[in-house]
Amino acid sequence: MSNTATPWTTDRDDETAAASDSTSEADLAARLELLMEENRRLRDDIRRARQSRYRRTALAMAGLGAVVGGLGVLFPSSQAVFFALAGTGLFGAILIYFLTPEQFVSATVGERMYAAHAELGAELIDSLGLSETIIYLPTGNTAGADAGVRIFVPHHRNHDLPSPDDAATLFVATANERHRGVAVPPTGAGLFREFESMVDDPADDLPELADRLADALVEGFELVGSATPDVDKTNGRVSIGVSDSRYGAVDRFDHPVASFIAVGVVRWAERPVTLESTTGKDERVDYLVSCSLESEE
Repeated sequence: MSNTATPWTTDRDDETAAASDSTSEADLAARLELLMEENRRLRDDIRRARQSRYRRTALAMAGLGAVVGGLGVLFPSSQAVFFALAGTGLFGAILIYFLTPEQFVSATVGERMYAAHAELGAELIDSLGLSETIIYLPTGNTAGADAGVRIFVPHHRNHDLPSPDDAATLFVATANERHRGVAVPPTGAGLFREFESMVDDPADDLPELADRLADALVEGFELVGSATPDVDKTNGRVSIGVSDSRYGAVDRFDHPVASFIAVGVVRWAERPVTLESTTGKDERVDYLVSCSLESEE
């Protein structure tokens, strides 16, 4: 009976394999460190490029102010006007230069952070069997972190709105089943606080409020490329069509764009608002955000 030869590795083979593994790990570690360093360098380059753009704008304004000031010297009859324009340009240049942001957060990073919130809200609704109705409730405590507004997702379709005290907790579990659901702070609360600091006085009516909210979305926060407001005063409904959202699909749970609009309407009317966000029905807008005021009882 013949014996079949079995291959055996020598100690030298083991040492060679171990050395090869060590070399591979060291090589991978070096490459990883190189990539991390390159990533840091690219981020620094982008930050410096953005800061440079702000500072070039400041220098251009300063140069324009100096030119206009020179015109004031050459034309004494219009000196007051030229000097006023020169002062405005120089003052603006100083503000832009010294208030240049040191850090920038890209829209992609912000969208990814919001995506976790949207997924959590969707899972809560699905896991707890909640209705698909999204209501923004006034709480009366405008000094709180939620800016005096909470999102309420009722458990029953035929629901009643809970009191502000009951809606102050995540799970609204009252003796009345029609009040039950989930209440969370809105993402638009912080945006609305910033919006308040941008305006001098409250809007006189819903059309003016809608115009201000739309302008803030485009010009103030740059959350969308365009925003077109439409108001139905008879039915108490504010609709804003938006396009080119920086934070992706606006029809997700408590999207910053829709949330900001809803919070703004709630704070202005001091009444609950039912929010509905849908895709645009034509090519003019990507999404339509509609806020319907609840009837006063």
